[in-house]
Amino acid sequence: MLNPVLLAVCIMLILSMMRINVVIALTLSALVGGLTAGLSLPDTISAFESGLGGGATIALSYAMLGAFAVAISKSGITDLLSQAIIKRLNAQQAQNTSQFIKYGVFSVILLMTISSQNIVPVHIAFIPILIPPLLGVFNRLRVDRRLTACILTFGLVTPYMVLPVGFGGIFLNNILLKNLHDNGLDVTASQVPTAMILPALGMVTGLLIAIFISYRKPREYQDITETNTTTEFKTLNKRHIIVALVAIVATLTVQLMTGSMIVGSLAGFSVFTFGGVIAWKETHDVFTKGVHMMAMIGFIMIAAAGFAAVMKATGSVDTLVSALSSGIGDNKALAALLMLVIGLLVTMGIGSSFSTIPIIATIYVPLAIAFGFSPMAIIALVGTAAALGDAGSPASDSTLGPTSGLNADGQHDHIRDTVIPTFLHYNIPVITFGWIAAMTL
Repeated sequence: MLNPVLLAVCIMLILSMMRINVVIALTLSALVGGLTAGLSLPDTISAFESGLGGGATIALSYAMLGAFAVAISKSGITDLLSQAIIKRLNAQQAQNTSQFIKYGVFSVILLMTISSQNIVPVHIAFIPILIPPLLGVFNRLRVDRRLTACILTFGLVTPYMVLPVGFGGIFLNNILLKNLHDNGLDVTASQVPTAMILPALGMVTGLLIAIFISYRKPREYQDITETNTTTEFKTLNKRHIIVALVAIVATLTVQLMTGSMIVGSLAGFSVFTFGGVIAWKETHDVFTKGVHMMAMIGFIMIAAAGFAAVMKATGSVDTLVSALSSGIGDNKALAALLMLVIGLLVTMGIGSSFSTIPIIATIYVPLAIAFGFSPMAIIALVGTAAALGDAGSPASDSTLGPTSGLNADGQHDHIRDTVIPTFLHYNIPVITFGWIAAMTL
C-alpha cells in the first residue's frame, strides 16, 4: 500500500468521495504520490505542470464539441426526440404502457450514446443537451437516475472496446495496436477487436444487471420547475433539421479524414453557421455556451493529464508490477488477475483508458510473453487493463458526462449516483470476462 501509485489513487478516491472537487483531489494526490516516490517538491510540480499540456488538446476538443452540441440543440433535433416522448407519455397513462415507454427511452438513449462514439462523434457533448429536458419525463416514470448513468456509461465505453471506428478506431488501432507493436508483439489489426469481444461482454452483463436487478425499482425525485419539461412544444424548422443532418455528416467525414475531433467539430459548426441555423452575430454566444457547458470536464481532464505525468515520473507502475510479479512465481492465472487489477487502479487515477495503454503496455507485453500468454490473450489483457476503471473513475469523462446531464436539477451526486454504480456494475464483470479471455484465448 506504500506504493506511490496506489497511495495517490486511494487519496484521490477518498477526497472525491468526501465531495472535494475532483481537480483539487487530482492535484493533491499527484503531489502526495510524487513526494512519496522520492521526488522533490519542485520536481513533482514540474512533472505535474509538464503533463498539463497533454490534456489541452482534449480540453479544446471538448470545447469545440460543446459548441457543436449547442448548435445541434438550436436546430431542433433534440427537441424532436423529447417532444415525441412527452406526447406519447401524455397520451398513454396505463402502467404497462409507461413501462414500454420507459424501456423505449432507455433504448433510444443507449443508441444515441453508442452513436456519439462513431456515427455522430460528439462524445459526451450531447449529454448536457439531451438529458436535462428529459428529467421531467424520468421523474414521471420514476426512473432511478443511477440506471440512466449506467446506460450512458455503457454507451460511452463499450463501443471503443470492440468497434474499430470513431473513438474505437483511435483506441484499438492508433493506441492499443501501435503500443503492442512498439513492444514487440506481432499482431494484426483484425485480431484486436476480436480479442476484446469477451471483455466487452462483461460490460453487457453489468448493464443487464443494472436494468433488471439493481435499479429496476422506481425512485422518487422532486419536480423542479426550472429543469422540468413543459408541455409547450416548439415549432420546428424543417430546413434547420436538414442543415443539422448535413452538419453531422460533415463532422463525421472531416473527423475520419483528419483524425481530429477539433477540425471535425469546426466543420460541423461552420455548416450550421453558413446554413443559417446560427446567425453570424450569435457564433460567439453559442461557442461561449458550449465552452461553459464542457469547461469543468475539460479542467478535470487537464488535471488528470498532470496526475498521469507525475505517476510516469515516479516510475512506480514499473515498481508495482515488478513487486507483484516476483511473488507470483509461475502462477499464470494469478498473474492475469493482478495485471487487470493494476490496470484498474492506474486507469481510475488517470481517468482515461486511452492514456493508460502507453503506461502499461511497456511492462505488460514482455511480462505476459514471459508467462506464456498467446498474442490474442495479451491483446485482451492490455486492452482490458486499460478499459477497466474508465467506468467508475471520478476523473473519467465516461462518468463526468452522465453527471453533467443528470445533475441539471441538483438531484444526482457524481460519486454516489454515477461513480459507485458504474464501478460496481462494470469493473467487476469486466475483470471476470477479461480474465477468462486471457486464460482461454
